[in-house]
Amino acid sequence: MSSEHEQTSSPIAMVGVLPPDLLERDRDRPFDPAPGLLERRDAPAVAPVELRNGARAWLVTGFEEARAVLADPRFSSDRVRHRDATQLGPGESGGTVPDAPPPGERTDGMFVFMDPPEHTRLRSLLVGQFTVRRMRALEDRLTEIAVEHVEAMRAAGTTADLVPSYALPIPSLMICELLGVDYADRAEFQENSAVALNAAAAPEARAAAAGALYSFIAALVARKRAHRDDDLLSGLAHDADPALTDAQLIDVALVLLGAGHETTANMLGLGVYALLENPEQLAALRADPSLIDEAVEELLRFLSIIQLGVSRVATEDVEVGGVTIPAGDTVVVATPEVNRDPRHFPAPDHLDVHRERTPHLAFGHGIHQCLGQQLARIEMRVGLRELIARLPDLRLAVPREQIPLRNDMLIFGVHALPVAWSEGS
Repeated sequence: MSSEHEQTSSPIAMVGVLPPDLLERDRDRPFDPAPGLLERRDAPAVAPVELRNGARAWLVTGFEEARAVLADPRFSSDRVRHRDATQLGPGESGGTVPDAPPPGERTDGMFVFMDPPEHTRLRSLLVGQFTVRRMRALEDRLTEIAVEHVEAMRAAGTTADLVPSYALPIPSLMICELLGVDYADRAEFQENSAVALNAAAAPEARAAAAGALYSFIAALVARKRAHRDDDLLSGLAHDADPALTDAQLIDVALVLLGAGHETTANMLGLGVYALLENPEQLAALRADPSLIDEAVEELLRFLSIIQLGVSRVATEDVEVGGVTIPAGDTVVVATPEVNRDPRHFPAPDHLDVHRERTPHLAFGHGIHQCLGQQLARIEMRVGLRELIARLPDLRLAVPREQIPLRNDMLIFGVHALPVAWSEGS
């Protein structure tokens, strides 16, 4: 892998340097932000925080302040040209990298860690692939996938671990079909993705998994170059203008493949868990299935599974929420708490499937807002709808204290979700 790729592919470092109280959810309150964030709710919406590597960052917990940061071009996403404090080793300083390449010379395709115009060029190649209309056209296929997996669970008995049996296969199958990945290969990339995103894994293990994932995608790109198929990756390989290099195409595929299954799978698993633990909300959804879209938006807001959120580096002095962020300093947007800001959301800690739709930041904001958000919404809508309709007495099969939380991962969720239902339901 290139040095540029190595610099831009380590968001897991954030989990390793942020104070644990900002990350690790309370087992008794698994759907709430971490205790350290809840304790800061009455503190200023923009406040300094000392990282475990000795560096200082600025924690943003207010909704409007977070939107301001994510929409302001003076806050950079470029991890090649700017040193993010969450990526620093002990004694290192942040700011602009002294030998950073001038604009136009980046050769990687990690567009999520780029600024315009490089980001604009790469993202523009993908926007047309993820339109609302195109994503809605996939709903019938998603329904087939969901029904097939619910019926497979029912045929196998009256209990299952919902994560491998249902929550993971739905988005994995869909993104494999979109990108042209052989679904038989899913175990390989899922296993390597899990290790690469595991903050508790040894650095050597994470590096080996990331390397294996890169090699897997490189071989896939080579096949698409040689034999065009009717999929998104083939289109990018043959139709991009100007053409993408293999390195850029590999990076783009890594972003799409990772984001396309890991996030939605965890939202589905955790979303079902949240509904089972809030039976009055599940009952309301069963009684009125037309609430499904409101329920999806509310779960996205309520759960906010990205730990802890996203980071940016100030390229000049910028004032946010009455606080001046010095040039070169890092800002961390605490998405789980931002989406619980009581100034923006009434009764923010209450899951309410009747809640009037209010903008949230689960998919980010600004030029880096999630490309696949419409696909994720449809996957959640279909996944929840079919599960609830076909297993009317779905329930947890173990006490809540036995459900393993993903506190050790970049994306929060549950490692397993044992559920049960009655025979013949």
